[in-house]
Amino acid sequence: MNQTRALDILKTGANVFLTGEPGSGKTYVINQYIAWLEAAGLHVAVTASTGIAATHIGGMTIHSWSGVGARDTLNRYDLDQIMTSEKTVKRIKKAQVLVIDEISMLDGKMMDMVDVICREARAKSEAFGALQVIFVGDFFQLPPVTRQGDMMRYAFESRAWEQSRPLVCYLEDQFRQEDEALLALLSAIRKNEIEDDHYTLLNEQTDISYEGIEPTRLYTHNADVDQVNQTRLASLTTKPHTFKMSGRGSKPRLEVLIKNCLSPDTLVLKEEAMVMCTKNNFEAGYVNGTLARVVNFDSDTGVPIIETTDGKRITIQTTTWDMIEDGKVLASIEQLPLRLAWAITVHKSQGMSLDAAEIDLSKAFVFGQGYVALSRVRSLAGLKILGMCANALQVDPKIVHRDLQFKSESEAAEDTFSSMEEDELSLLHEQFVTALGGKVPKPGEIMKTKTTYERVQKESTYALTKQFVLVGKTVTEIVRERGMALSTIIGHIEKLVEDKQLTASDIKKLISDSGYKIEDINEINKAIEIYGVEKLKPLFEATGEKYDYELIRLTRALYQL
Repeated sequence: MNQTRALDILKTGANVFLTGEPGSGKTYVINQYIAWLEAAGLHVAVTASTGIAATHIGGMTIHSWSGVGARDTLNRYDLDQIMTSEKTVKRIKKAQVLVIDEISMLDGKMMDMVDVICREARAKSEAFGALQVIFVGDFFQLPPVTRQGDMMRYAFESRAWEQSRPLVCYLEDQFRQEDEALLALLSAIRKNEIEDDHYTLLNEQTDISYEGIEPTRLYTHNADVDQVNQTRLASLTTKPHTFKMSGRGSKPRLEVLIKNCLSPDTLVLKEEAMVMCTKNNFEAGYVNGTLARVVNFDSDTGVPIIETTDGKRITIQTTTWDMIEDGKVLASIEQLPLRLAWAITVHKSQGMSLDAAEIDLSKAFVFGQGYVALSRVRSLAGLKILGMCANALQVDPKIVHRDLQFKSESEAAEDTFSSMEEDELSLLHEQFVTALGGKVPKPGEIMKTKTTYERVQKESTYALTKQFVLVGKTVTEIVRERGMALSTIIGHIEKLVEDKQLTASDIKKLISDSGYKIEDINEINKAIEIYGVEKLKPLFEATGEKYDYELIRLTRALYQL
């Protein structure tokens, strides 16, 4: 299923399981839906199964949102206690849509507890108290963590899942990996069909070298990560600089934010330290997972200056991580968006895209660790294997079986909705929104909401496209991230070239990263030399009509630099 179809289904108000492989655009789709809901005047509760995921999306953990907290059981007394919390009950009653991200890590037992709480608070017998509930995630990712002795159940094995009967939207596009061999390997892992050729491929990744940057090491255990990072930092003879986190809000909320922030409470840096950016800042030129090296410290403010893999130098300013509910900031912490990055755990890497990684799976101990680690990198060129145990690539057979069922259910949903007329679909959207007291937003109103959100990050629409180019996004990724037409993004790039805001090397890298070959550019350039740059059609015809107009426009922009 593509992203547009998934959005159409979400807008009907149906309960949905939004899934797909890493890099398929789940986060993009859910963000688009949230923007649509807010523009419609509806209240959406954005939660996640873990604190790390919650800080990524600016929401709360489902445990905190529902009031269940650290409980692992829910009896009548517990339920009554939760109902005495005016804030919790008000929060649950006010919500009209509930999003639960990283659903793979939410135990089925916890799902049922949240379901019971929602029914009680909303005084409705339907699943989750008649909220539209959106489960987001991929069950091939890391499984739930349970207390010793407890039997683990996946979320889809819960009574709440069965009674909510979610439609499945299985996204099939791929926006992270463009390496066919890596995609084939990840696909084989998902099917539990690992063969000798795949092990041979991974064995070949043990002798990989990198230029310009040291890759991040991924380990399955915290002890290995801490040892590597502290040893490497201590080996540097340069002066240490210490940065302390600050915060505001109640102590319990601050503790949650601090525990789950990828940047540490106390960050010690030195020149030549290997670091990773822990938050997106497109305007500054970095994203969560960007690798860099500390090259200096600002003489006035003392903040670090880093150099990324492509040689770009960025002065890193402090940023904030907020716990937000209904648009209000309940708690906030401030720290540099950096962490030492000679090593991180596989668990903390979930949701990241890494430029280069060295992966040690010699101590893999749960299903999914190998898959999560390998799916962090964009290509085999950025992957080195340090070690691997016999079960490192195993996934739960139960998940393999259920995944086939999810795909089948998604195809059925696709068939149903693709046969609908546009007017019929629009009517379903309108009925859902008006039943909840909202109004279906016009495209301009959604853009207005989105623009308000983005205004703190960009001066203009061209500036944001520029930042996507500078952080190495492909044309396809920029189109997806910005939610604009391909021709519009190409137009932005042409304008940026005209204003001398992008260099020839920027455009060459963009063309290369987007999958085009140097031979393609050369052939189009020859046509430009004959027919000029004024009209596209002669260039299209002169090259045998084998290159799309977007590539011709990019090549023309490069030619004019």
